[in-house]
Amino acid sequence: MAGVIVFSVIVPTFNRAASLQRLLESLAQSRGVDEISTEVIVVNNGSTDRTAEVCATMVQWRGAIEFRAVEERIKGKSSALNCGLAMARGSYLMVLDDDVIVDAELIRRHFECFQSSDFAAVQGRILPGVDPAGQPADPSRLREYNIPMIDYGDRVRAIRGLTGTNMSFKREVFETVGGFDPRLGPGASGFSEDTEFSRRVRDAGFKIGYTPHAAVYHELDPARYGSVYNRMVEYRKGRSRSIYRQDSLVLKVLPNLIANCLRWAIYKTFGRRQKAYKTEGRIMKCCGQLVGSFKLRCTGKLASRAG
Repeated sequence: MAGVIVFSVIVPTFNRAASLQRLLESLAQSRGVDEISTEVIVVNNGSTDRTAEVCATMVQWRGAIEFRAVEERIKGKSSALNCGLAMARGSYLMVLDDDVIVDAELIRRHFECFQSSDFAAVQGRILPGVDPAGQPADPSRLREYNIPMIDYGDRVRAIRGLTGTNMSFKREVFETVGGFDPRLGPGASGFSEDTEFSRRVRDAGFKIGYTPHAAVYHELDPARYGSVYNRMVEYRKGRSRSIYRQDSLVLKVLPNLIANCLRWAIYKTFGRRQKAYKTEGRIMKCCGQLVGSFKLRCTGKLASRAG
């Protein structure tokens, strides 16, 4: 592709060949990118399925977007993201998960938000897609699908954090705060690489914004449905918190645990199913943070004694 790359889209992926193919095909149908020179960098994080074949096919695509594929052998989404960021040539850097389908105007809408605001990082909408049979989500049970969902309304506005499924930021942000913490995210602690990154972005004085016009649709995976998966996810989020936050266990984490246990009992008693579901997740997050914090402290004490 001739000219200077404006937008670099980074997609870390691991063993989701079918999902990745759907995502890349949707990106290939992007509108409004003729004047926004765009590259898509797929970072294969050691996949053993058809991912390499999917990547090889898309690299041959000849259109408005340039597709590139690289491999990162160090396990973990954060390591894959950092590999892609190091190779990216764009002035604007976008991160997408490999299990979404993008709106045809996603890239253009992110770009327009930067051009019309003072935001240094932009969060787009994340909406439920369809399941393997093509069926949409049941609106009354959205939490039980256990997918990230972002919808802050119909106007552009400032927000505090980013969700890595559909976010972008100026190169200046990356050059100032650095990449993602390899201790966090899938393949490592499990979650929160985007949350910790957001904190550094905010602490560096950059403004984060939300645009409702840049949307992706997250696939629904039956393997993720229900409370068992939700408990595991929230527990691992708590373990992740223990790595990058210094919350007081006595003054904050334990009181939150007790309060949420009481709330859960009330919601269950009055049949508030969705409220109870959400609160159960908060209980597991507190438990994960407690366990993670204790383990880190024990590890630190053992290291001190060994030293």
